[in-house]
Amino acid sequence: MTIRIEDYAMIGDCETAALVSHNGSIDWLCFPRFDSSACFAALLGNPDNGRWLLTPKGPLLHRSRRYRRDTLILETEYETATGAATVIDFMPLRDGSRDLIRIVAGTRGEVEFEVEFTLRCDYGRSVPWISHADDGALVAIAGPDMLVLRTPVDLKGEDMHTVGTFTVSAGERVPFVLTHAASHLAPPPGRKPFGALEETEAFWRDFTGRCPNVGPWTEDVKRSLITLKALTYMPTGGIVAAATTSLPEHIGGTRNWDYRICWLRDATMTLLAFMKLGYYEEAEAWRNWLLRAVAGDPGQMQIMYGLSGERNLLEWEVPWLEGFQNSKPVRVGNAAAEQFQLDVYGEVADAMTQALRGGLPRHPRTGALAEVIMPYLEKAWREPDEGIWEVRGPRQHFTHSKVMAWVAFDRIATLAAETEGGDELARRWRRAADEIHADVCEKGFDPELNTFVQAYGSKALDASLLHIPMMGFLPPDDPRVIGLVAAIEQHLTVDGLVQRYSTHMTNDGLPPGEGVFIACSFWLADVLNMQGRKEDALRLFERLRGLANDVGLMSEEYDPAARQMLGNFPQAFSHVGLINTALNLASHHGPAEERAKTAEEAVFEAD
Repeated sequence: MTIRIEDYAMIGDCETAALVSHNGSIDWLCFPRFDSSACFAALLGNPDNGRWLLTPKGPLLHRSRRYRRDTLILETEYETATGAATVIDFMPLRDGSRDLIRIVAGTRGEVEFEVEFTLRCDYGRSVPWISHADDGALVAIAGPDMLVLRTPVDLKGEDMHTVGTFTVSAGERVPFVLTHAASHLAPPPGRKPFGALEETEAFWRDFTGRCPNVGPWTEDVKRSLITLKALTYMPTGGIVAAATTSLPEHIGGTRNWDYRICWLRDATMTLLAFMKLGYYEEAEAWRNWLLRAVAGDPGQMQIMYGLSGERNLLEWEVPWLEGFQNSKPVRVGNAAAEQFQLDVYGEVADAMTQALRGGLPRHPRTGALAEVIMPYLEKAWREPDEGIWEVRGPRQHFTHSKVMAWVAFDRIATLAAETEGGDELARRWRRAADEIHADVCEKGFDPELNTFVQAYGSKALDASLLHIPMMGFLPPDDPRVIGLVAAIEQHLTVDGLVQRYSTHMTNDGLPPGEGVFIACSFWLADVLNMQGRKEDALRLFERLRGLANDVGLMSEEYDPAARQMLGNFPQAFSHVGLINTALNLASHHGPAEERAKTAEEAVFEAD
């Protein structure tokens, strides 16, 4: 049976993550970081590219799974003709050790399990050298990597795989501890699995315990918060867009990208989500990562960076992997890091403003960055760019990019006006904002179509233009915004869900074919709510909630016809969208209203 994207659950330690399928196979794991090469890569190839299967032997009567409440501890329950058992999968937070732990707990009768442990380093290519340590641990070495597996189960080598069987009875617990270390060091000691389980549960319960009540959607918000925390690279505060690379936006297609990278455009929504829920420590860590990453020449600001702010994200293809359901190529790195995208300047400015509004202390680098970036942007906003969707076709004057350039000047003008001696700069940046505003209204709006369009002179629609009311560029009841929403509802929705843009009218340099974009659908719900169409917003939100899989995780896109997830998984942007829309619907002061209010106050003060 074909494994689908939604058949996976994620476990992680806030430095890397693994995907566990519903059949008990870990098919994706990169050690020691999210962006390291995978040692289990069956997700993008076949079982011989590396996986760790741990499942009952023989027919199943029933199987179910869930996360232990308010945690990232996965429990998969199996029932056979002879008994029942639960496999507990988790990754403890690092304390000098990098571990993935699996515990098989017998709950009734007896269940025979089979183990197939296939390590393949370098994205499924390198077969490691296997030996046994003095304490009986299995030691696998390939180049710089060493992985050590400790378990009481007898395992043996068989045709370049490690296999074994064992039986667990009611009340018994059989542990497996996989530890990563550098190959030039001695094998590290194994972590105590049962104590690690208690510590991991306490960590996640403490984290989710700070989440406030969000009405009927509190549990969904908690799950999304846990997912965002799990996608955070804790040493630096950066948040990867997803735990995977190259899960396709169209099955069998080529729109397959590496998302184990930190996007600047995630900054504002992530900051708002964390701050609105009272997670100021996480918000500040993300804000500080962002300021470190963008430091330097403003002309060299990138749209994305590595986990520690690395700029070199060289894109290359992995020819020995066949791709998820034969969707080639598999890519590592992302060439879009070299693109020019105007919107990032607005996103950084908005993030800094919202951080101050949310109560974070002013960062000493904020003012210095503005002094360098804004004079550069005064000229740069007039240039075409590749836009928010990172098209690999020719540069255009994308309307969303111009709107976000307006956001940059609008927000920095507001901050300047609140700074002693900043009145002159505030007027200068406000004049620039007004010029861009007039330019967008003149060239980005098509009177014939009665909507804003994707790019100047284009007839294509683009869901990113929903940021026009969300960012306060125009009020939600402006006739042009009403026309925009109507056009998106009529022409950009499939089965009620929103596509990113008119693919048949956009030269994005790529073959056609992708699903609806989950984050864009949340944006539409936000704008509908801002326009007073709360019932429509609620219906769309409930539909989007239903797209999460059985353990509450969401991918980047969805195929309404095939009813399956598409794109990298789990996707931070989708979970940020769920949190922010839940907050917007539960309160009159959600993130969308806050951003629009910030802009309205700035314009009022300038007038």
